Amino acid sequence: MGKPTGFTEWSRVPAHKREKQERLGDFREFSLPLAPDEARRQAGRCMDCGVPFCHQGCPLGNLIPDFNEAVYRGRWREAYDILSRTNTFPEMTGRLCPAPCEAACVLAIDRDAVTIEQLEKEIAERAFAEGWVKPRPPARRTGFTVGIVGSGPAGLAAAAQLNAAGHSVTVYERDSRAGGLLRLGIPDFKLEKSVVDRRLALMEAEGVVFRTGVDVGGAVGFRELRGRHDALLLAMGARRARELEVPGRELSGVVQAMEYLEHQNRLVAGQGEKQPHLDAAGKRVVILGGGDTGSDCLGTALRQGAKSVHQIELFPAPPHVRASDNPWPRWPLVFRTSSSQEEGGERAFALMTKHLSGTNGRVEKLHAVKVEVQRSVGGGPRLVEVPGSESTLEVDLLVLAMGFTGPETTGLAEGLGVALSPRGTVQVDARFATSADGVYCAGDASRGASLIVWALSDGREAARSIDAYLSGGLSVLSTRGADSPF
Repeated sequence: MGKPTGFTEWSRVPAHKREKQERLGDFREFSLPLAPDEARRQAGRCMDCGVPFCHQGCPLGNLIPDFNEAVYRGRWREAYDILSRTNTFPEMTGRLCPAPCEAACVLAIDRDAVTIEQLEKEIAERAFAEGWVKPRPPARRTGFTVGIVGSGPAGLAAAAQLNAAGHSVTVYERDSRAGGLLRLGIPDFKLEKSVVDRRLALMEAEGVVFRTGVDVGGAVGFRELRGRHDALLLAMGARRARELEVPGRELSGVVQAMEYLEHQNRLVAGQGEKQPHLDAAGKRVVILGGGDTGSDCLGTALRQGAKSVHQIELFPAPPHVRASDNPWPRWPLVFRTSSSQEEGGERAFALMTKHLSGTNGRVEKLHAVKVEVQRSVGGGPRLVEVPGSESTLEVDLLVLAMGFTGPETTGLAEGLGVALSPRGTVQVDARFATSADGVYCAGDASRGASLIVWALSDGREAARSIDAYLSGGLSVLSTRGADSPF
């Protein structure tokens, strides 16, 4: 805990953001750091709640009251040591995690939760600035090698852990630079790539090897890769996008969200040429999907200079307060406004796309109908069209941000004999082991598209299982994290 009465004395104060017009002029990070005195007060709001439900909300099991106590007392290095025992990349979660820990905070029952996510970022950035985060290569090598397919959050977390255990780790990435979703899927205004590069450089200094430009399953077969290593971890994410199956989908001007976001991220990094069909400048943009990916596309379109942007959600708008069937400490299904949605554009809910139309092969109009949720006795909710509610939106660029259905699994079953789940994800047991000996899977590839914090947790847990598999016994990673001094 922090100060016993802190939560009664101080209100929640979020980090300040750059002015909207300023941040719309570039792709720099929109969030500003907390002043040290304010960070101390925010940590001091952590109360002696008896049972820290924030632990239940955090997939990583971060020791949240402990690092809050350290920050409140001004012991920042101790706070970092505590945080890094369970969280491999707090500088990432402090920027990208939706903070299920805050939803489970006891204060969230009837007031604003502790600012846990922001404090993670403050602790991590203080640690880097003070030089506390240094390469810690293992004292000895085990002689075992592990190959990891994919350099997103799950793959990187597993790589850091396995390297700390002394195994020789090689991470394979098909893009020209490592980072996976962190580099190509997350806009720089949420995560500047210097943050990713800083962590990758640290991992390389610790002995992790990155092989970029390697298309596993293509130029390099999965079976061949398995033969190179004593164990293999599949962590290639869930990039298979959900399709819009309506007449007119074939028209030009309709693009998938990841194609759109990756293109802009490459431009910000000084790579590649601007593609007109992926540029929103002067265009009427419609984004299908109200989640984080849709929000990222909205912020990107505004920065590209779109004439107008509409973000459409299929389901009705959620309530502004918890519903009776959504009690604490469950994740609150309530109306939210992201930083991108604060910046501009219009949002619409409960609209179903029926078809697209255009001329000369280009999309010009989206035809939709209003829907409402109906619940039948003994059955689940279903969407029903509202008669006479048809509407039309003019559109020059339609971005599909409707989620992802699973990983790209071409060659997996044939090359490794890996079984897939009915959903098309890689099937794993409680130890993240696949049906193939010595082959494991972590993150979105097995879980389905989810949160960065779950990817980190899965990567760490899979690393422990791989370590136990290689050593033929208990894992040395069972009680410490990659950055732990213990």
